[in-house]
Amino acid sequence: MSAVTDAVRIAAPGNPLVQSVRDSLIVAKRNLIRMARIPEVIIFGLVQPIMFVVLFSYVFGGSMNIGGTTSPQVYREFLMAGIFAQTVTFATAGAGAGIAEDMHKGLIDRFRSLPMARGAVLTGRTLADLVQTALTLLVLAVVALLVGWRTHTGAGEVLAAFGLLLLSGYAFTWIGAVIGLSVRTPEAATSGGLVWLFPVTFVSNAFVDTDQMTPWLRHIAEWNPFSATVQACRELFGNPGVSTSDAWPMQHPVWASLIWSVLIILFFRTLAVHKYRSAAS
Repeated sequence: MSAVTDAVRIAAPGNPLVQSVRDSLIVAKRNLIRMARIPEVIIFGLVQPIMFVVLFSYVFGGSMNIGGTTSPQVYREFLMAGIFAQTVTFATAGAGAGIAEDMHKGLIDRFRSLPMARGAVLTGRTLADLVQTALTLLVLAVVALLVGWRTHTGAGEVLAAFGLLLLSGYAFTWIGAVIGLSVRTPEAATSGGLVWLFPVTFVSNAFVDTDQMTPWLRHIAEWNPFSATVQACRELFGNPGVSTSDAWPMQHPVWASLIWSVLIILFFRTLAVHKYRSAAS
C-alpha cells in the first residue's frame, strides 16, 4: 500500500486523461501484486471452470442433440464457447467481493487523501481482474484442447473470439463493481454477484440449443447479451451451433456482443464511479 501511495503522490498533475490512466495502472499493479501473493485465489478460480468442462463434456456429451446429432465430440465443440463465456462472466463475483473488501477495510478513506482520479480505484481493480481472467482463459483453453475441443478457422478469428470474451468479461466486472459498492461485506458481494449470474448464463444458448426451448424462453435467451457473445465465439471458432433464429443478435452476434459490452461498460462504469464518489464524500 505504501508503494501505491508514494507512486501517486510523486505524480505531477497534468492532463486529466493521462493522470487518470496513470493512476488506474498504479492501482491495477497494486491489485496484481496482491493477487500474486495469494495464489490460492487464482487456483480456486480455475477449479470451477475446469470442473464444468469435464462434467458437461462427459456427463451430458452423449445426450445433447446439436444440429441433429448426439455426438459427444460435436457437443464438446458446441459447449466450449459457452464455458469460456461463463468463466469470464463469473469473474463478476470476484470483482464485487474484492471491491467490497477494500471498502470494508477502509481503503476508500486512504485513497481519498491521494491526489488521484476518482475513477482510478475502480478502473485499476477491473483491469487487474481482466488480467486474471485472461490467465484463466489460457489455462481453460488448454484443458479444452485436452478433452477434444478444436477450432476450424484461422488464428485471426480465434484471437478475435478471445478478444470478445475478454471485452465481455470486462464489461461484467463493472456490474460486479456496482454490487461491491452497494453492499456492506465481501460475503454479501459474493452472494449478490452470483445470484443473478445463474439465470443469465443458463437461460441462454451456452449449454443447449435454443431451438429446443419453449418460444417465450427462446426469445429471452436470444436477446440475452451473454448469448450474443457465445454465438459470436462459435462462429469465430467455427464450432457447431450456428443459429437459425431470425433475432438480430443471433444473425449478427459479433456486432451484438460488441454493442452489448460497450453499453454495459458505459452504464455501469458511470454508476459505479457515482457510487464510489458518494461513498467517499
